[in-house]
Amino acid sequence: MNNHHTLFGGRLMSDLDQVASISAARHSRSDCVTASIDSIDFLHPVKATDSVSFESYVTFTGTSSMEIFVKIIAEGLKSGERKIAATAFLTFVALDEFKQPISVPKVIPQTEEEIKLHQTSLERKKIRKERKEKSKDLATFLTIDNAWDLIRLGQLTNL
Repeated sequence: MNNHHTLFGGRLMSDLDQVASISAARHSRSDCVTASIDSIDFLHPVKATDSVSFESYVTFTGTSSMEIFVKIIAEGLKSGERKIAATAFLTFVALDEFKQPISVPKVIPQTEEEIKLHQTSLERKKIRKERKEKSKDLATFLTIDNAWDLIRLGQLTNL
């Protein structure tokens, strides 16, 4: 719990990454790595008196990548009231034994929810691609020098 007596967001993020990795591995039947955490939306706080369940599944596949959707449901243990506490989209890549990307099976959405998320996946893919390009551009500008090295060399004095 955090200082607000609700579930710490970082803990939730770690758990949802693990849950999503299981969906990716089950779909691809291979080792997988997290390529990106595309979004996490915290919708309702999770209280100490809530149980938490995670549901995740593959919503879209590329050649070797998989978009995974995770929904986190909080349920009041006494009231039984359920709320969507958070939603997230992550991207995983399937790897072979040499840690090289491999092809993954296509998704066949079945439920209304799966169909809706599959239909809207191309828009999210476009946004992911644009965001990755912007991150690459930003990375060319960023320094890899450590502040303490610059201080030691006398190149940085305003810390």
